[in-house]
Amino acid sequence: MTPGTAVVTGAGGGIGRALAHRLAAGGVRVVVNDLDAEAAQRVAAEIGGLAVPGDAASVVGVAALVDAATAHLGRIDAWFANAGVDRGRGLDADEEAWVSSLETNVLAHVRAARLLVPGWLERGHGRFVVTASAAGLLTMLGSPAYSVSKHGAVAFAEWLSATYRHRGVVVQAICPQGVRTRMLDDAGSLKEMLSRDRALAPEEVAEAAWEALADDRFLVLPHDQVAGYWAAKAADPERWLAGMNRIQQHLDMQQEPLQDGVTT
Repeated sequence: MTPGTAVVTGAGGGIGRALAHRLAAGGVRVVVNDLDAEAAQRVAAEIGGLAVPGDAASVVGVAALVDAATAHLGRIDAWFANAGVDRGRGLDADEEAWVSSLETNVLAHVRAARLLVPGWLERGHGRFVVTASAAGLLTMLGSPAYSVSKHGAVAFAEWLSATYRHRGVVVQAICPQGVRTRMLDDAGSLKEMLSRDRALAPEEVAEAAWEALADDRFLVLPHDQVAGYWAAKAADPERWLAGMNRIQQHLDMQQEPLQDGVTT
């Protein structure tokens, strides 16, 4: 069922902007959130929505966003938890990188769900959509904080779905591979691997998410190949890990440092 209203976090660019545009094109009233106030305002103006800039991860920030969106929309039918970060590389990733990754990529979802789910249970419907990553099903070489936190994002979404689907709460996890965003541009030597099955435009990911609204499927896989990789991992973890390690050895020979990035 298509929601009447939605909040999209991290919607100032990339996948978030594409989601906001696709939802608005489908008749959904959208609140646009981003840390970058100028970007949020720009996207809101493009789609005729409301910009509510701010931190969508902290306890205070999430509460402020829910309050502002509810005041404007009347009620929140769908929450697109799209904001995310990619911080720190290898075991050298510091405490700040880990804390930031877990706060934004996992705890932001927990904090939003705490505020939204009770109302959805009363009404008998609501939708929580997480922009995770294929890294949340597989892994992301070079980026332990991103990989672990995206696994956490998928795990929390699974828990929400298993717990509340019989009471009308639909939970979905979008898990693309390479998408033509700033994160891919900053991926360095990993860019080729992430683009192996074609780097998608953000609009293609948004279209896949839109189509998934019709059947409420939990896993939204804009890259069809991810389902096969995930199945192969589950069927033979040792073989899958050996293959990933071969890729890591190839990356070690290239010795190209990666940059920190933000994905939205």
